[in-house]
Formats: sequence, C-alpha cells, structure tokens
Amino acid sequence: MPVITDTQALAAFCRRAQAAPYVTVDTEFMRERSYYSKLCLLQMAIPGSGEDTAVLVDPIEGDLDLAPLYDLFRDESTVKVFHAARQDLEIFYVDAGVIPTPLFDTQVAAMVCGFGEQVGYETLVKRIAKAGLDKTSRFTDWSRRPLSEAQKAYALADVTHLRDIYEHLAARLAETGRDRWVAEEIAALTAPETYESHPEDAWKRIRTRNDQPRFLAIVRELARFRESYAQARDIPRNRVFKDDALLELASTRPRDMSELSRSRLLLREARKGDIAEGILAAVKAGLDCPEEDLPRVERARDRGQPNPALADLLRVLLKAKTESAGVASKLIAQAADLDAIAAGERDLPALTGWRREVFGEDALRLCEGRIALAAKGRNVEVVPID
Repeated sequence: MPVITDTQALAAFCRRAQAAPYVTVDTEFMRERSYYSKLCLLQMAIPGSGEDTAVLVDPIEGDLDLAPLYDLFRDESTVKVFHAARQDLEIFYVDAGVIPTPLFDTQVAAMVCGFGEQVGYETLVKRIAKAGLDKTSRFTDWSRRPLSEAQKAYALADVTHLRDIYEHLAARLAETGRDRWVAEEIAALTAPETYESHPEDAWKRIRTRNDQPRFLAIVRELARFRESYAQARDIPRNRVFKDDALLELASTRPRDMSELSRSRLLLREARKGDIAEGILAAVKAGLDCPEEDLPRVERARDRGQPNPALADLLRVLLKAKTESAGVASKLIAQAADLDAIAAGERDLPALTGWRREVFGEDALRLCEGRIALAAKGRNVEVVPID
C-alpha cells in the first residue's frame, strides 16, 4: 500500500485531491507524554477504487514538509471529510494555524441523521459500508517504526470506508434538507477559538465545590501557572501537578518551601526548582488579588431554581421531539440545559438555530403554558392550549 515519506510525493497526491470533489482524512497521534498531540501518521483517500486513491503519509520517517497538505486544506473547492474531527483539527491548527475548509464531520452528520449519540466509526462502517474492521491495531504505539502491515491496513481503512459513509450521509442530508443543521455544528468545529488554550482560563476546568472567591483566585493562579509551564515544555499538565494537588495547595496556601514540603499530594519533582517557585508565586498572586478582581461563580440560587416538574416535562418533550425528528437528543440539549431552561435561562444553544426549530420553540411554549403533552399509544404528542 502507498506510503508517502517525501514532500514531492505528498504534493502530487494533494494536487490530485484538489481536483476531486472531496478527500477523506484521518490521523494517528500520541499525546500521553506531551501537552500537544504528536502527529504520527496521516491517512487520505479520494473517490475511486484504485490502490493509488488512498495513501498513508508518514511524518516520522523521511524528509517531509506538510505545506502541500495545508494548501489542500485551504482549497475551498475540495470538501475535507473527517470522522470526529476535533482532535485531528487541533493538530493542524497548533502546527500551522490551518483549519480545513470546507469541512464535513461524519460523526456530526450521523447524529443529525438519527444514528444515535456520539456514533462510532465502526458502527457506521457496519451499517453503511457493510464492512467490518480489524480492531487488533486499535491500541498501538503509532510513533514506533517500522509500521506493520496490519497497522497500515487498519489506518487505511479509516479513510477508505469513510468515502462510502460520506457519500451516504451527504445524500441523506440533501434529501432531508438538514445539511444546514450540520453546517451550524461545523461552524463551531472550524472556529479558531475552539483550539486556542488560554492559561488564564484553565481554572474553569477544575472541579471544586468551594466557590469562595479568594479560594478560586488561588485556583486560578495555580492553574494559570501549570498551563503555561506545561505548554512551554510540551508536557502533560498532570506531569506538573494534578488537580487534587492543585486544590490541596489552594486550601493550604503555602507561603514558603517549608510549608510547601508538607503537601501530601504534590509530586516529588514539584517540591523544588521552577515548579515549586511557580507554585509559591501563584499562591501569593491569588492571596494578593484585589477584591474587585476575584473570580466569582454564579450560584444556582442566584440563577433561579429550576422547577423540577417542568424540567421533567422538558425531558419528555426532548425525547419525543428527537425521536420524531430522528436526531440524537444530546446534540440538542444536555440535562443541565433542560434544568437551565426550567429555571428561566434563555441564552442557550438549545434555543437557537436549528435546535430551536426541532425543540426550542416548543420548549418555550411548554414553559409558558401554551402547550401540553399527551400520550397517544406509544407516542407523546404536543397539544396546543387555547
């Protein structure tokens, strides 16, 4: 099977892809030992059945510049087809600031077309391509060379079957008029801010029950330091210190090396050198933060408590609407979204765009008492109230 290891061969295939209506793309990468994903293998396929219509691109062996690939990604005449594209796109955006356009994500399209919640590639291969996948190479170290023939075959299957899946889903979307729904979802995938990691926002990912502003200020500064340190050295953030250690430090508030050494959860490497100094500086910054700059978390009682009965009715409505429309319910709203709607919040994705058409409009009408829900046989129907 074709394996590209030099820029000239990559450019030749990319020129062929630019003349095609679409190209399917997938990656194999490693991230266990780094902050950023390390691209280990790239797979591409264009329409056709010949052996030369699908290739593996090896960025580890040989002398390879990905510039021709990025030129292809910028070419708007060829659709770039991925399955569950987010992690793949992050690799390209971090490496070159490039996001493939136009983009088609078959996982999103499958959810819109009623294939279920977060449908996997293997399921689509079975149901649409009527084929099976050899899963023996699923968990493998893609950074090691040489690649086995089984690894190559496994990787190539990720883009060859994707051609049938794309053509099937694209036709189905065109028939149902739901291509606009997918376009709304793709807009979020292709937004640069989706792939930008800002250390000052890292604290928002930390789960804690303590919402005291001063405590959160220390959490914010510790998370900011950890994220900046991990990014600069390209190491996993947990290699600096883990979340439980971060929360412990925010509680104990060490002011010097002696107090820092008493931490129960801090890794040995973090008790000295640059990390230890960074921790102490972060704790001090949190303690010294002016009152007006302290982070504050909006509490549920400040937002308004959801009406439990109304939230349950919204769940029934969502299930009925998504079953009727043949679309995955989690693509429209999560449980927290329904609670927020029941509490009176209206600035939510579930109430905008295509989601409003499918669910949001009736959700608002239900909250306003303008419709009721009635069981009819095995179905739930919306009943207008005069």
